[in-house]
Formats: sequence, C-alpha cells, structure tokens
Amino acid sequence: MAAAELSNKRVIFKDYVTGYPKEEDMILTSATVPSKVPQGSTAVLLKNLYLSCDPYMRGRMSKPINHSYTDAFTPGSVIIGYGVSKVVDSGHPDFSPGDLVWGMTGWEEYTLVTTPKGLTKIKYTDVPLSYYTGILGMPGLTAYVGFHEICSPKKGETVYVSAASGAVGQLVGQFAKLMGCYVVGSAGTKEKVDLLKAKFGFDDAFNYKEEEDLDAALKRCFPDGIDIYFENVGGKMLDAVLLNMRVHGRIAVCGLISQYNLTQREGIYNMTAIVTKRIKMQGFIEPDHKHLYPQFLEAVIQFIRDGKVVYVEDIAEGIEKAPSALIGLFTGCNVGKQVVLVARD
Repeated sequence: MAAAELSNKRVIFKDYVTGYPKEEDMILTSATVPSKVPQGSTAVLLKNLYLSCDPYMRGRMSKPINHSYTDAFTPGSVIIGYGVSKVVDSGHPDFSPGDLVWGMTGWEEYTLVTTPKGLTKIKYTDVPLSYYTGILGMPGLTAYVGFHEICSPKKGETVYVSAASGAVGQLVGQFAKLMGCYVVGSAGTKEKVDLLKAKFGFDDAFNYKEEEDLDAALKRCFPDGIDIYFENVGGKMLDAVLLNMRVHGRIAVCGLISQYNLTQREGIYNMTAIVTKRIKMQGFIEPDHKHLYPQFLEAVIQFIRDGKVVYVEDIAEGIEKAPSALIGLFTGCNVGKQVVLVARD
C-alpha cells in the first residue's frame, strides 16, 4: 500500500537574478511528499522547523560561475539553505524519528534528504532550537574560526567588525571582548549601533550611513590603528580600513555584502597597504573548518549558559515570509540573525 502523503508548502527559485533580488524571484507553491522514506533507502524525511536566511545565498541566485564555492540554485527547484528540522522517518542508521538536526534542507515544510551525511544531530536542547541556524550553527562557527583561527588575536589588540549587528558580527565582537580586546563595530541604524554597545558590549560603534568620510570615522575610533578587521562588507569600507590597519594587522574576509547586488563592483585602491604594513588578509568559508565544530560547540554552549555571550534573532513567522526575510538582509531590515519559523515542533 502506498504511503500517506503530507501537504508541503515550498518556495521555488524562479530564475537567475541580476542586481537586487525581488520577492517575485521566489514563488510559494504547494505540493505533497510521502510520509515515509522509500523502502530500502538511507534517506531521511525532515519536518523543517526553522530556516536560515544568509547573505551567501545571494550568490546562489546568480548564473553559475566556475570560481564559486557553492552551487547556484536550479531554476524551478526548491531553494536550499541551512535549517533546523525534526526527523519524521529515516532509513539511515544514524537518524531516528524524533531526532532534532541542523544542516542543509529545503525551503519547504518537509524535505526528503537522500544523502544525510551533511546533517548534524542537535546535542543540546536547553537553548532555543533556532540558535542552530545562528550562534550554534554555520554563522557561529564562521565567527569562531574567522576570529580565533584566521586572526590569531592577542589580549589588548584593537578589533573592528563591519556589519557588526548581523548573525556573525555580533559574535565576533563578543568573542573579541572575551579575549580582552578593544572592539568597535559599525552598523546601518541608530538602533543597531545602540545594540552593539548596550547589548553586545562593544567599546564603541558608529553608523556608517551617517559618516561622509569612513577614513575619518575609523581614525576617530582607532587613533593608533586596527590590529584585526573582520570583513563582512567590502568596497569602500575595506578601502578605508586598509589605510587604518597597523603593521602586521590581520583581516579575515568573511563576506562582501555591499558588492553582491552590484552589476559593476567597486574597486579597491589602497592595496599597497597590504605590502607596506605587512597585512595578512585571508578569505575563508565555514565548510573548510567543519572539523572544529565539536570544539566550537562545547566552548560556545558554555558561554551561553554562563551569560558571557548573548544572541539576538529577527524571526519571521511562516514559510510565506521567507522571500521577504531573505531580501531584507540586503537592505538592512533585520536586527540580528534573520530566521524564518516554519513550525514549532
């Protein structure tokens, strides 16, 4: 007898995007999915609880390029991203019905994962499950690796974080404070700047949209220069930072969100500073450092329990809100980590 079917709302990627994406580039549709995995398979059927909206997803909406680190979305198919899910049925020995997991899933109510090796079982449930889209998931590991492994921080150093109230930036600043560093962040609204100082403990912060001269703003905040820059923005921001780095400074390049929707990307003119100041500048992505996840998890879960690290989320309720939530990342609509709540259990 055929397995019963489950109703399944899904968000379909319409076609490749040039410039800023629009809600119309993502289409909400309804379908069905079998309630059981195929007999004899090692697939896992997931009920999605939370979906993660992340800036890197913009690159997946463009035509495939041979130097990208992640595959482009397929027009006409379900959008793929990180999420938190509950196992409904499983043919895989490592997963059982009722298990909570995080990893790559579809932007839909239910996802059949045919190769579940990328799923991670959730070990600790004394924190919000949504944290596994952020502080205890990909953004958290990104912040941890970028700051501790790439930047090799030392107590007393000066640290600048751009897009500092976002999913990654808010954590980098707090990790830096725990190391005994002097930390300044930038964001795009007064609300976010206040959050950096009052909630996350940054020593100072400024609204980059109100600064006519970014070089002058950085000199005001860092009169003796910047030891570590955690790069989330690129473009004019990076150009200004290069002028203000100290000798032997380190730059971890996590993202370049100011450039993702431009048809003509901005040039960088102060690259000679990398030579004259002997700056180490390194790009990185979280999947290359997945082996550090157990170490990261044990450290950060204790920070959370001890109240040494806090996390702010912006939660949109309902899968139908997913397209607008993703687009909002590129205009600064979100305050904190952008998450979509699909189901509560």
